[in-house]
Amino acid sequence: MGACGCFLMRLRSASTSIESPGAVSGTGPSFTASLYRVVEHALDKPFGARANPLKQLGAIGFLLLWLLVASGVPLYIMFDTAAEGAYRSIESLDLLPWRLGSILRGLHRYATDAFVCVMGLHILREWMLGRFRHFRKWLWITGVPLVVLAFISAVGGFWLNWDRLGQYSAQTTAEWIDALPLLAMPLARNFLYPASLGDRLFTLFIFIHIGASLFLIFGLWFHIQRISRARVLPEWSLAACLSCTLILLCLVLPVHGQGPADLQIAPAALALDWWILFIHPLTVATSPAIAWGLVLCTLGLLLLLPFLPTRLRSPVAVVNPDNCSGCARCFDDCPYSAITMVPHPDRLDGLHLARVDAAACASCGICTGACPSSTPFRHDTILETGIDMPQAPIDSLRRQLRQGLEEMQDSRRLVVFSCNKGATLLSPATDILHFELICAGMLPPAFVEFAIRAGADGVLVSGCREGGCVFRLGQQWMAGRLVGMREPHLRSSVAQDRWLSVWADPGDEATLQDAIDVLRRRCDARIPVIAKEMMQ
Repeated sequence: MGACGCFLMRLRSASTSIESPGAVSGTGPSFTASLYRVVEHALDKPFGARANPLKQLGAIGFLLLWLLVASGVPLYIMFDTAAEGAYRSIESLDLLPWRLGSILRGLHRYATDAFVCVMGLHILREWMLGRFRHFRKWLWITGVPLVVLAFISAVGGFWLNWDRLGQYSAQTTAEWIDALPLLAMPLARNFLYPASLGDRLFTLFIFIHIGASLFLIFGLWFHIQRISRARVLPEWSLAACLSCTLILLCLVLPVHGQGPADLQIAPAALALDWWILFIHPLTVATSPAIAWGLVLCTLGLLLLLPFLPTRLRSPVAVVNPDNCSGCARCFDDCPYSAITMVPHPDRLDGLHLARVDAAACASCGICTGACPSSTPFRHDTILETGIDMPQAPIDSLRRQLRQGLEEMQDSRRLVVFSCNKGATLLSPATDILHFELICAGMLPPAFVEFAIRAGADGVLVSGCREGGCVFRLGQQWMAGRLVGMREPHLRSSVAQDRWLSVWADPGDEATLQDAIDVLRRRCDARIPVIAKEMMQ
């Protein structure tokens, strides 16, 4: 094993663990990540791992955006853009049959509040999990400006109602912007003055609200460009539950205006939407300068996070042109769109070669598990695959698997392949040969059959909980490969009682141990039968 970083093997009580030196998250989860996982796991029980809302915050945000678009289009069609008719056109929605107007208005309002709340939770989740560095830097930097666009669009929506709350928000915002030495004439005097109030004001409001919304949609598309197979809708049961909850809320607590705006009277006793308009009481309670300082400092800190000093990142995947067939499986399985297919420089026309974008590569090894040339049954002395991880080459895994099984003296020999981001094997035993992988998805499924043919009585594959993979798709792809739903797949000829899979996060060590005990019992029940057959 050279200094470039091959697999490390630790023999502790006949248990071999393979680690990836230099991995950014290989030193264990931080305190904030551990704290977050406790909350996430608590929601796995009532919702199930597949429909846990904390695992689908991005998809929930997209669902809320679609609800905002679906409710906003008919609202705009019925909206009177004149200064005199804006408030009346909104209030007339209550006259529509079957309370459709109230549902549209309420859905637009409550979906906005929910969108802002989910956006805040999404940012908090990614920060607690430390997902803003290295290959995720682009996602974080492109996501921060979306917060500004979301609030501009949301606050501008209140102005279109032109009730007393909209008047208060527009005036307070104008005074807040006037605190900046940018404009020759204050906005409050230019637009929000009885003598200057006119239709041009609502043209500006519409431009702000709809324009910011369009920029937000474009920014979200830009934000997910480096995420392959990005989810734009959550699990159907979660989507249906959330949509029905919002509609029910519209019927139980309908949204009403707070009286027509009057620029000659200062609004008082308003029911404030604290999710969206919190900046206004903050400005009034302190000063516009302090409010600007807090906002700019918050945005500055968010943008600065990816550039703070951190550990060196792991080496990225490396393509071997002599062994790459251009099958594009690594391209299909890469969770962060770090692989593209380009014409092969040394072969006939029509053949392609994988190319890795180092800045976008997550160093997860999922591409290695997808490569058909990673099969351990090749007779090459050195197993060179089409794409591999320099710190954890597949050849080292095959070699150490063979050697470890040959050296085991126990009558029962189990092989455990586990993700080093998932549950930890706490009690190594003489009957277990343990290999830690960067991600469960980097394991070629043929290694399960290879281990059994090499003498293993049972094989266990362990990874993160469903929907909780650190690299997004590793657990999903590995589960599909084992049951024959995704290529490359484990051959159906492999006896199903000889292998087992378990998906367990840090803290689920008991679940991992229970799976090992199940595999042991299977082996113990099979060994006497094998011995009897050999005697005959």
